[in-house]
Amino acid sequence: MTARLCDENNTSLLLEAAIQAACDSIAPNWPLDRMIAVNPYWSWVGKPFNEVAHHLARLAGSPMAMPLDYYRKHWEKGTICHQDLTQALASHFPLGNWDLQAAISALTAKDGAPVPPPLLCDTLDSQRNLHKEPAWCDTITHQVAQFCAAYFDQDQADWHPCSDIGLYQSWRDTLRHDHSVALLMKAPHIPALAAEMASTPKAQIRQALTQLNIAPGQWQDYLQAVIYRVSGWAAWCAYQKWQAALSHKEDDTLIDLLAIRLSWECLVDDKARHSGSVWQRWQQQWQQHFQQYNPELTHGRLIWQRAHEISYQRQLSKRLLQPVTPANGSYKVQAVFCIDVRSEVIRRHLEAQSDDIKTLGFAGFFGLPVSYTPIGTEIKRPQLPGLLAPVFSVSDSAGCCELDNSLAGKRQNALQRESGWSLFNTMPASTFTLVEALGLGYVGKLIKRALPVAGKPDSAPGLSSAGIKLLRPTLVADVEQQVMLAESVLKGMGLIGDLASLVLLVGHGSENANNPQRAGLDCGACCGQTGEVNARALAQLLNQPAVRQGLHQRGIQVPDNTKFVAALHNTTSDTLTLFDTEVFDDDFQQQLRALQATLDAASCAARAERAPQLGLLQTVNRQNALKKGMERRTHDWAQTRPEWGLANNAAFIIAPRARTRGIKLDGRTFLHEYQSDADPDASLLAQIMTAPMVVTNWINMQYYASTVDNRRYGAGNKTLHNVVGGRLGVFEGNGGDLRIGLALQSVHDGRNWRHEPIRLTVVIDAPEQAITSVINAHPIVQRLVENQWLYLARFDKGKLAFFERGTWKLWSDA
Repeated sequence: MTARLCDENNTSLLLEAAIQAACDSIAPNWPLDRMIAVNPYWSWVGKPFNEVAHHLARLAGSPMAMPLDYYRKHWEKGTICHQDLTQALASHFPLGNWDLQAAISALTAKDGAPVPPPLLCDTLDSQRNLHKEPAWCDTITHQVAQFCAAYFDQDQADWHPCSDIGLYQSWRDTLRHDHSVALLMKAPHIPALAAEMASTPKAQIRQALTQLNIAPGQWQDYLQAVIYRVSGWAAWCAYQKWQAALSHKEDDTLIDLLAIRLSWECLVDDKARHSGSVWQRWQQQWQQHFQQYNPELTHGRLIWQRAHEISYQRQLSKRLLQPVTPANGSYKVQAVFCIDVRSEVIRRHLEAQSDDIKTLGFAGFFGLPVSYTPIGTEIKRPQLPGLLAPVFSVSDSAGCCELDNSLAGKRQNALQRESGWSLFNTMPASTFTLVEALGLGYVGKLIKRALPVAGKPDSAPGLSSAGIKLLRPTLVADVEQQVMLAESVLKGMGLIGDLASLVLLVGHGSENANNPQRAGLDCGACCGQTGEVNARALAQLLNQPAVRQGLHQRGIQVPDNTKFVAALHNTTSDTLTLFDTEVFDDDFQQQLRALQATLDAASCAARAERAPQLGLLQTVNRQNALKKGMERRTHDWAQTRPEWGLANNAAFIIAPRARTRGIKLDGRTFLHEYQSDADPDASLLAQIMTAPMVVTNWINMQYYASTVDNRRYGAGNKTLHNVVGGRLGVFEGNGGDLRIGLALQSVHDGRNWRHEPIRLTVVIDAPEQAITSVINAHPIVQRLVENQWLYLARFDKGKLAFFERGTWKLWSDA
C-alpha cells in the first residue's frame, strides 16, 4: 500500500513537472492594439543560447540561425572575413571537429532545415491520400484555432462559446455536440469519444498519456512537442497568464490548451497496438527522429551566426572608438528622444543643425508608469512597457470640470451612434448587405479609403477638432506624487543641474493604414502606443509651479526660464510636431517658431538618408517630392512596407551622448543617456540594465526570431492577414494557428533580407566593478549575459572590452 502510494506521488510529481515544463516553454504574445515586441525565447533565457538552439531544432523543428546559404553570401561579399570566423571558432564551445577549413567547407555542403518530431496524427496522415483527403494535422490545428478564436473574442462576434467554465471544459462540451470534423474526416466516433474525456484538463492529460503509452521519462519532451503544434494560441494563453501575474492572480488557460491539443492525439488513436499498427509505426518514427538528429548541422549554423555577429561588432567598435566632436559646455535646446533605433537618425541630423542643440536618449514612456483613459470612454490603455503594471492614470482635461463633462457627454453620444453601425457590421452576412443597405453613397467612402490620398486619420473619434484642441493629457496624482515622479524622471534623464531654457520631450509614433500590426511600429515602451500622451503629460507636469517648488525643496533647481515642450516624431514621414505651444507667451512662441524651422531641416536630412531604403532614391534631392512620397505611404492601403520599423537593430549604447555625437550609426542602435560619475552606487545603471536593456533584448529577439523562423515566430505574408477577434492577433488566410511576431514584409523587401538577425551588443560607459555588481545582483541580467542572449561590452582606455564566460577581454583587430 505504501509502495503504491509512493509510486502514485512520484507519478503525480513527474506529471506536474512535465506540464509545467511545457507551459514554461512558451513566451507571451500581446494583442494587436498593444503589440509590443516580445522575445519568443524568453522562457529559455535560463539556458545557454546554443543549447536552446539544439533543443528547439529537435523538439519544434525550429532553427535559431539562418540557412548556410545566407552566410555564404556574406562570406563571398567579404562582410564576414577570416578574422571573424577564426574568432567565432575560438569562442565556440564545444568545438568538436570544427576548424577553419571545416566551417568554410560547410557553406557548400548539403544543408537541411530541422523538422519537428512526428505526432500520431502525422503518422496517420502519411497513409492518407492528401491529394484527395484533408490532413488530420491541418484539420486539428484549424479546429483548435477556430474554437480559441471564438472563445477569446470579446470585440468582434456576437456569439461566443461558454467562457465561464474554462477553455478545456468549454471545448469538450462543444465537441460532444459538434459533428463538423466528424463529417469532414469521416470519423463519426469523435463526439462519443469526446464525452469519455476527463472533466478537468490535468486529469485529461494524464488519461491521454496513459492511453498513448508514453513513458514517464518522455513526458516532458512529448508535451513540449504537442504544445509547439499550436504555439501561436499557446502564446496568447501565456499572455493571459502574464497579465494575471501582474495582478497577483493565477491563470491556467495554457494548461487547458495543452489538454485540448493532446486530446486530439487520443481522438485519432484507433487503440490498436499490434505490429504494423499506426501507433507502432508512430513510435518507431518518434524514436528515429531523435536518433537521426544531426547536431553538426545546427552546430555549423551557430558558428557562422557567431562570425556574422562578430563582423558587426568589429564595425561597431571602429565607429565608437573614432574621435568625436568635443561637447559644447552649454546648450540652448535639449531634446529628449526615445531610445528607439529610429531616433538615432533624426537625433544626429538635429544636432548637425546647431552646436547649441543636444539630444538625449531615454525610454519612450518617459518614466511615467501610467495608463491612459481618453475622455468620454472607460478604456484603460497602458502607456508603459509590458514588463510593468500601471501605477497612475492619465486622462484628458480642458482644465474645467464643466467643459470636461460637456465634451465627455458629446463624445459618448457620438460613439453610441457609431456603435450601432459596428453592431450591424458584426451580424452574419453583413459583408454582403452593408453596401446594398447604404446604396451607392457608400461607394465613395470605400474609394476614398482605398486611394493613397493625403489627410489625417481620425485619431480621436467622437471629438470635434475644436474639442481636441482644448484637451490636454493630465496626470491624475496629488502634488507629492507628481514631485516624486518629476524627480525620478529628471534624474533618470540626467537633467539635474544643467537645464537649457528649452527642453523638448519627443515621443514617437508611426502612421500607416490597413495594417493590423500597426501598433508594432509605435513605441514599445508605451505598450504599442505612440509616446504623445506621455510626452504631453510630463511636459505639463514639469511646467507646474507647485511641482517645481517641490523639486526645489528636494534640492533640484529648475530655472524659471526653462520650459518643457512636448513633441512627436512621426517615424514614417520623419516629421517633428510640437504640442500645446499656445500656453506660452509671445516671446517664447517666437523661439518655438525658429525651433520648428530647425526641426523641419533635420527632418529633410533624415528623410534623404532613409529614402534609398524605401525605394525613393529618385526624389532624394527634391525635398517636397520626397516628403509627399513618404506621407503618401502613410495612407496607402496597398503599402505593405510604410517604414522599416526597428529592422536591423543591433546594438544598445548606454553612455553620455558625447560618446556618439556625430557618429553615423545607420539607425541600428538604441541610445540611452547615462553618466556614471553621477551614479556612484550604480543604482541608475541597475535600472537601465533591468528595464530598458531587457526591453531592447525583447525587440532584438522578436526581429531575430521573425527572420530565422518566420513560419513559427513570424506572422507570414501580410497581404493574407485576417484579424482574429477584433484584436487578438491574425490568421494567415482563413485559418491555421494564430500568427505571432512580425510579418515577412517587415524583415524582407521581396528580394533581400532587410533585417540582419544578430544578437544585441550592449556597450556601457561605466567602471567594470559597477557593471559586474549589477550582473551579480540581478539574476535576469546574469542569465541574459552569461547565456549569450545578448553581448556585453564596456569602454576601457580607448578600446572596448567584451564580457565572455565571466571575464572581460579587450577587443583586438589583430
